[in-house]
Amino acid sequence: MLFMDVHNELPEGATAKDVAEAHEADLRTQDQHGVRYLNYWVDDQAGKVFCLVEAPDAEAAHRVHREAHGLVADEIYPVVQG
Repeated sequence: MLFMDVHNELPEGATAKDVAEAHEADLRTQDQHGVRYLNYWVDDQAGKVFCLVEAPDAEAAHRVHREAHGLVADEIYPVVQG
């Protein structure tokens, strides 16, 4: 299944480089949970991050974030690519 997760607020002082490093940590961790983080987007103005992930369920996606860097998404939505 595809999911879009939303991080509504970046940690204080976090930069796009920090988000890139967190994504790399996800990629190193994902295989243990049958998950594939496909892409991410950063909205610097709003301080939000969006991650597109293929996972068996939302909790598996959360586990990867939790283990990789501890920054679990605030929201996660099942999506269908158009």
